[in-house]
Amino acid sequence: MTIANIMVAVDLGEPARDRVRLAAQLADDFQARLIGVAAEMPDYGGCPVGPTPGGAYCIPSIQEAVLDDLKRAQAVFQAAAGGQSRVEWRSNLDFPSAFLASQAAAADLVILGRGGDGNPCLCVDPGNILMGLGRPALIVPPEVGRLAAKRVAVGWTNTCEARRAVRDALPFLKRASEAVVVTVDTGHGTDDTRDVIAFLQAHDVCATSVRAEAQGIGAAEALVEAAVQHGADLIVTGAYGHGRLREWVFGGVTRALLAGSPVCCLMSH
Repeated sequence: MTIANIMVAVDLGEPARDRVRLAAQLADDFQARLIGVAAEMPDYGGCPVGPTPGGAYCIPSIQEAVLDDLKRAQAVFQAAAGGQSRVEWRSNLDFPSAFLASQAAAADLVILGRGGDGNPCLCVDPGNILMGLGRPALIVPPEVGRLAAKRVAVGWTNTCEARRAVRDALPFLKRASEAVVVTVDTGHGTDDTRDVIAFLQAHDVCATSVRAEAQGIGAAEALVEAAVQHGADLIVTGAYGHGRLREWVFGGVTRALLAGSPVCCLMSH
């Protein structure tokens, strides 16, 4: 497995510049094509209804403002991508998450921000798109402009989402000097790691297992603490193993990581 095409969501917030720089660095590392994507849906709510003179001017002016936003986003992408030779830009008048999902067929990896850090009309909410993306997503926290991934923490529960995430992360894991498979005990024991360790070792990944206790803290916080303790700057985990609705109503690991992990997270659903 390899990463030949990297897609990055671009908006007008300051974190987008670091996110594109990180995407460009990964494109260099994997010798991949870099695709920037942005979309915004015009809001015609304030326009006069019917064939009025005001409507004739209102709609084009709104569209022009949106197109200007997209041009600015393209400029952010081009500037932050630096001297990348294999770059492509895609934009449209559309809802950002829907447009990105429709373009994801061209990507091996999709890089997202947390959402809400830039122009809200351009931002992609990772919580809304993860379940329908069909590609692994790398969630980049603000002020992170590089990903070495020399050490990787794998948040492990024996679910289909976690198994898919481990396989999707193999291009990173095979390049890492160490992968730490972390099981978090929330009071109900932990899943066996022997099979996933054997799977990784069969792919020439140096993998070990650690058990973290979630005493007085959430499972996501325990996972992040274990990752930081082992010097990992990338966490690999399944997304919404209990379903998105349940996670957002009752809380869950995916929700907590999306909201506050200081470490990049590679997630698959």
